[in-house]
Amino acid sequence: MFRKMRRFKQQLPEAECLEILEKAPRGVLAVLGDEGYPYTVPLDFVYDDGKLYFHSALEGHKVDAIRNYDKASFCVLNEGYQNPGEWWYYFRSVIAFGKIRILEDRDEINEKLRLLARKYMPAEDIEPDMAKNAHRSALIELTIEHMTGKRVEEK
Repeated sequence: MFRKMRRFKQQLPEAECLEILEKAPRGVLAVLGDEGYPYTVPLDFVYDDGKLYFHSALEGHKVDAIRNYDKASFCVLNEGYQNPGEWWYYFRSVIAFGKIRILEDRDEINEKLRLLARKYMPAEDIEPDMAKNAHRSALIELTIEHMTGKRVEEK
């Protein structure tokens, strides 16, 4: 169902892909938007047990697209590096494909919001913010069905 990577010699093992997903600060979600146009949006995220979670408003283009079509992809890059005197960057990337949905259960939403908050604000007490804002937040879940990682070492 999913294509094999064309540049297979640069393919990353699954463990390295998961490490990138656990550490990357953000990525770009791609969904099928209005009139069949791709819609991409950069998002903070958290990886947990084969799934990616994204915080969201309760309405908007992204939410509408997810309600209309349940497949998506998400791409992340590590920071990479550039050697002195070279114009190109060396980096690793991961693309995850899967089924996407908006969570409905408020307890599950709050659990995953806390997981997301611990990634970005590990030392903060997030409970006051949860009490004030969680009810106005949606949470999106992408269940990974296929994932590829690539080591980019172009010259």
